[in-house]
Amino acid sequence: MIRLTKENIDIHQLFEEVNSGSAGGVDIFVGTVRNATKGKEVIALEFEAYEKMAISELQKIVDTVISRWPVQKVAVIHAVGYKKVGEIAVAIAVACPHRNEAFEACRYIIDTLKETVPIWKKEIFHDGEVWVSAHP
Repeated sequence: MIRLTKENIDIHQLFEEVNSGSAGGVDIFVGTVRNATKGKEVIALEFEAYEKMAISELQKIVDTVISRWPVQKVAVIHAVGYKKVGEIAVAIAVACPHRNEAFEACRYIIDTLKETVPIWKKEIFHDGEVWVSAHP
C-alpha cells in the first residue's frame, strides 16, 4: 500500500496492512512533527505533493526494496496538508522473515523518500513560515 493522505495516519491500521504469519519482523518507522528546528519553535508543518509523481516515485522505491530484501509486505503513508506538533507526517511498515532485513528495508525507504519524492515541507513559526529543502 502506498498512499498520500490528509487524514490522520493510523499506526495500528498500518501494522495490520503488513502483518503476516510468515513475517518474523515488522519494522515500523513513524516520523512526527517536532516542536523546533535550528533552535526556533515550530508550531506546525504543511506538506504539499505532486501526487501522481510522488506515488510513482514511492512505487519505484518499494519495487527496489522488494528486489533487494525478502519483503513480504510494505506500506508507505505520507501526510499532505497541515500537521500540528506531535502529529504523524510519515509512516512506513515493512514485513520480512527476519528483523534485520525489515530494519534495512525500512531505513532505505525513508532515506530514499526524503531524497527523491516530490513532497515539500513548509515549517510554520509564530513569526512566519519557510519552505524547507525542496525535493527534485
